[in-house]
Amino acid sequence: MTPPDSAVLVWFRRDLRVHDHAALYHALRTSSRVFCVFVFDREILDGLPGTAPRHDRRVEFIHKSLIELDDALKAHGGGLIVLHDYARCAIPRLAEELGVTSVFTNHDYEPQGIARDVYVSQALSNNGRELRTFKDQVIFEKREILTAAGTVFGVFTPYKNAWLKALEPGHVAPYAVEPMMHKLARADPKSTLPSLASIGFAPVESGSSVIPAGISGANQLFDDFKQRLSKYHDARNFPGIKGPSYLSVHLRFGTISIRVLARHAHERMRQRGDQGASTWLSELIWRDFYMMILANHPHVVTRAYKPEFDAITWDDAPNLFQAWRSARTGYPLIDAAMRQLNQTGYMHNRLRMVVASFLTKDLGIDWRLGEKYFAERLIDFDLSANNGGWQWAASTGCDAQPWFRIFNPVTQSEKFDPEGKFIRRYMPELANLATPQIHAPWEADPKVLQQAGVILGESYPTPIVEHAEARVRALARYGAIRKIRDA
Repeated sequence: MTPPDSAVLVWFRRDLRVHDHAALYHALRTSSRVFCVFVFDREILDGLPGTAPRHDRRVEFIHKSLIELDDALKAHGGGLIVLHDYARCAIPRLAEELGVTSVFTNHDYEPQGIARDVYVSQALSNNGRELRTFKDQVIFEKREILTAAGTVFGVFTPYKNAWLKALEPGHVAPYAVEPMMHKLARADPKSTLPSLASIGFAPVESGSSVIPAGISGANQLFDDFKQRLSKYHDARNFPGIKGPSYLSVHLRFGTISIRVLARHAHERMRQRGDQGASTWLSELIWRDFYMMILANHPHVVTRAYKPEFDAITWDDAPNLFQAWRSARTGYPLIDAAMRQLNQTGYMHNRLRMVVASFLTKDLGIDWRLGEKYFAERLIDFDLSANNGGWQWAASTGCDAQPWFRIFNPVTQSEKFDPEGKFIRRYMPELANLATPQIHAPWEADPKVLQQAGVILGESYPTPIVEHAEARVRALARYGAIRKIRDA
């Protein structure tokens, strides 16, 4: 127990805000002086690809968000200590320098983060201090939602039903931080936020991402999305229109509270019968679900959730993988999605499923390669959701549907980008094709292609695989596993 007149340290990580913040609330409630710190953890940053100065949208997003966080803390007489160091060493050292009794932070569910926290906790304990952690980035965690048999769920829909049944107002009530902010410790006027350059990074080219950073960016996007929420259940499927909330990166770095979002969605669903709000709440529950899976089944980081699918023999096809990641597959919707990712660091959620299915089932390439590429590129990369989504698409993960679900990239294009708006936005070399031809240009009359300025094999590639043939190979690949399992 922290003595009420003691000083403590709040360690910000995936929670870059001052409002509705679990660790900050408990620190302010139980002590008289609260210091705040964020660490640009070299254990993470030094492992990012490239050489200095590196360009990483996530690091830039964090840096911009920290400016707002520091300003918000200073507005209440506090401030943010920002370090560029190995967090497992820096936090115990800073705790000793400040003379705090405890370090408060919010739970981390990723294996690397858990191992770091165990190390920090032991280092603090060796000097008579403690690490206190709290649930903040999910509504329900770990084993809070269980089956009637007392086991964790492995399929989403029954988990969702149990989640909704368990939800009470207290689960989404905000932490009232504001009345206690006078307890924040005064910032050292010599302490300044390090520049991107000083930690080995440089800004990504201007205009490459449309997602605003920080607390203000989160509020701006949420206010806009509230006006569109009632249409979300339909609009979310079409990448050519403004359908998603675009809040995923803000949830990833905690510039907005999951409780704020879940409360709003649940109230609109319950009070208005809002179908859009119901669908969006389901997406927020998916987020809890995948974090629960990661917490209870950490083997999914490197292996299939369903062990039998570790026996799949994936193709060693570096040329096909390169074509996929460089948007040269010959399938316009796939290539447009990959360009969106490569150019902006974001990809529409439906397209994440489609391109993942294409890589694993049309090209026969290991889902782990695609997952790793997304991890390097996505500004909203989250280990649990990225892993869960890739394993879902590869049929190795938590999915009630059979393994023979294989997305057809042409029919997906025709259904969800019917006018070719999204394709034209990211594939200007195809922009002059009429709508019927833009989904499958190799089927168009050569004269039509010539008039549109499209030369297959030159200005745009021919398909690197034939979908119908690839589907047969995928069925055989997964069917072999089924036979082994059922033998």
